[in-house]
Amino acid sequence: MPKQKKIEPLLGEELLKKVKELENESKEDKAKKCGYYTVTKNGIERVNMMKFLNALIDAEGIQLDSTPSANGRGGRSASYRISVQSNGNLLIGSAYTKQMNLKPGDEFIITLGKKHIRLRQVDPEDREGDEAIEATA
Repeated sequence: MPKQKKIEPLLGEELLKKVKELENESKEDKAKKCGYYTVTKNGIERVNMMKFLNALIDAEGIQLDSTPSANGRGGRSASYRISVQSNGNLLIGSAYTKQMNLKPGDEFIITLGKKHIRLRQVDPEDREGDEAIEATA
């Protein structure tokens, strides 16, 4: 059996994209194909499942600890930059919606400008916007 070249573990958006591509694979195969394995002296491949799962949690921007510890990372912080995904979608992550206290079902009116997108929150009471959020390209 030919020896497979080990790849560097994927992180962030690359990791999320690869996992989505491998949706029909087992979690061990996903971890391995994303670079989360080691090869022992005897040539046995061992999957680093905890590192893989922690990288997924970080990539999703989920913060499990309520306060960052002095010796650990505090989770991923919002970068205020997003890019168009391969399927054409523009995703605003949970870090931003949490910061704005948005809840599932909150509605927005989208207005497109030359180099900006404006989201105006729809007020459930009078269906008029009461908060404007602007993103400049």
